[in-house]
Amino acid sequence: MTSAFTYRNGLLHAENVSLEAIATEVGTPFYVYSTAQLKANYKAFADAFAGQNVLICYAVKANVNLAVIQTLASCGAGADVTSVGELERALAAGIRPEKIIYSGVGKRRDEIEKALLTGVHQFNVESLPELKLIDQVAAELKRKAPVAIRINPNVAARTYKQTSTGELTTKFGIGLAQLDEAMKLATGSPNLNFTGFQVHIGSHVYDYEPFRDAFLKLAELVRTWRAKGFKIMHLDLGGGVGIPYDGQSLPPFSDYASIVLETVGNLGCAISFEPGRRLVGDAGVLVSKVIYDKQSIAKRFLILDAGMNDLVRPAMYGARHSIIPVREGRDVETPLADVVGPVCETSDLFGEDYRLPGVTAGDLVALLQAGAYSSAMSSMYNGRPYIPEVLVSDSKYALVRRRILVAEQMEWESLAPWQAATKAA
Repeated sequence: MTSAFTYRNGLLHAENVSLEAIATEVGTPFYVYSTAQLKANYKAFADAFAGQNVLICYAVKANVNLAVIQTLASCGAGADVTSVGELERALAAGIRPEKIIYSGVGKRRDEIEKALLTGVHQFNVESLPELKLIDQVAAELKRKAPVAIRINPNVAARTYKQTSTGELTTKFGIGLAQLDEAMKLATGSPNLNFTGFQVHIGSHVYDYEPFRDAFLKLAELVRTWRAKGFKIMHLDLGGGVGIPYDGQSLPPFSDYASIVLETVGNLGCAISFEPGRRLVGDAGVLVSKVIYDKQSIAKRFLILDAGMNDLVRPAMYGARHSIIPVREGRDVETPLADVVGPVCETSDLFGEDYRLPGVTAGDLVALLQAGAYSSAMSSMYNGRPYIPEVLVSDSKYALVRRRILVAEQMEWESLAPWQAATKAA
């Protein structure tokens, strides 16, 4: 647990608010985020690079809640966005356009137009066709588009296969063999302003050595292209630094900062970062109620009212979150249990063989490390509602997303003109 989520008088609190009290008011399941933890995480990241010329752009895809984005914006964060929707959220949360980086491998023409007219800090360009389209759109709009070329360094990130992005077999970035052509256009077109190079090798990277490999390649590129007469004064190092999930351990963040300074710190470049999970991952928990305590012939199951539609990471990646009782574990002998949801999929499994002392039907549990890629990836699968999100600050809390029920979801839909509305008998 982080310092923001602790037991007090036997009850799990978010800062100074009991999670049981929130559950009574808003119902379960729900997400809750800690303002203090969000601010502490940003400060720790910024302090690691104190005195350096850095821009920290929060990767909005990790958690798109406006209250979360605004909390980080109040700390000084910019934003890394991958869609117009994320761009609009960043702007609505108060982040200035000149602190917004537009990433993503599939930028559409209308998205490029919107970002250019908004005046974003830069586009992270992922392919030659994209670079050519940005050039065309900029010419049509009579704007100069700031572009950084995302390099694919062919470095394995040693993380989940689904979140590894730095190898040539993935869809991300421009390989070194195509760099000459990309540089010719990026630096030769009157419609483009080449800002530098970008690299991002994956998400939840918990071994920092791949960062060293990628950043060393980046530093060599800077020296090579400077020797050719190009002025390169900006590097974007992406994000991807992991957090400890259940049973995991990571090197201290200071080790990552040291790698950055050792590899690219002496190049005289301004540096951008795009952290997501590192800022929000441990600042959120998912609170759920046990519906049934089921003992089958083979196994014991604790069936929650939260499902894979609310938190898909375990089903998608095999990720394992820490799960703890909201009422501090009673000193009783409790058999191991698989913690599962109600969705009609065997993959609706939060994890196997958890020991939750005294927990049975009717009790509340908290799934920790749920601030990143959790609510943001949720869905309405099985006709289930989007669940509430709550922001805590000291002894105060507020609902920052209400529960969106099925009746409201159905208002988004309509019958085809040739279909007659019918009522159930």
